[in-house]
Amino acid sequence: MAVIIGQDLSRWTDFYHFILTVPWSVFFLGVALFFFSINVVFAFAYMADPNGIEHARPGNFWDAFLFSVQTIGSINYSVMVPKSIYANIVVVAEAFFGILNLAVITGVVFSRFSRPYARVLFSRIAVITDFDGAPTLMFRAANQRGNQILDANITVNFAFQQTTREGLVMRRFCELKLMRPRSPLFALSWTVMHKVDEESPFHNQTPESLSAMQAELIVLLSGTDETLADTIFARHSYKPHQILWRHRFVDILSFNAKGRRVVDLTRFHNAVPDLSTDQ
Repeated sequence: MAVIIGQDLSRWTDFYHFILTVPWSVFFLGVALFFFSINVVFAFAYMADPNGIEHARPGNFWDAFLFSVQTIGSINYSVMVPKSIYANIVVVAEAFFGILNLAVITGVVFSRFSRPYARVLFSRIAVITDFDGAPTLMFRAANQRGNQILDANITVNFAFQQTTREGLVMRRFCELKLMRPRSPLFALSWTVMHKVDEESPFHNQTPESLSAMQAELIVLLSGTDETLADTIFARHSYKPHQILWRHRFVDILSFNAKGRRVVDLTRFHNAVPDLSTDQ
């Protein structure tokens, strides 16, 4: 994660994006703190009229707080009731706020649940080995949901650091040409391949040279989840130390006794040295 200096403070006002992206534990903790804080505010408002609530101890914060919780939650216990004009006005204000609060929280929870997530697994490593007589970069992707991703598209960009003749250091991006960048039905596994020829940015490169130029493979996958009927996205990246040269992936596809295809994801990340490749 890059450190950004001088970013304007308006990003802290984007609460909707924040509450959609924080972990569920943080989200529920924030909702609980907000609920507690609002009831504290209204409890102090009720305490402004010590005798405004029937059966509540005059000036008692705990009684006022519990009455606020009952009001905003529409809990009809009928023990403590407002008896003054002021207390009734505060009840009306809190009831209106409670309706808005319930609508907002319900909408946010629904938005978090309804967000489309891609459960796409990428291999922890990429390999470079011979395929059809030419060195080829490969990595794997698998759809962990077990359904189908329709019209799946994948792009791979080669990012690297380059210094211009003027001494300016820039981050460059070069899209790799893939043997099969699109899959009409992505259901099981997908081995993404890029031929390392003279036009490839990997041509004449070594692990050391890739590290020196701070190279990185950036993978972006998109498609339509057939169950959700919505577009999903997944991304991954590979650093030079995650690219194994002269290795090949272990086969994960087989057939069981009933003739059904089996995908063994326990071997999904495994690779072995390719002894057939010239050293």
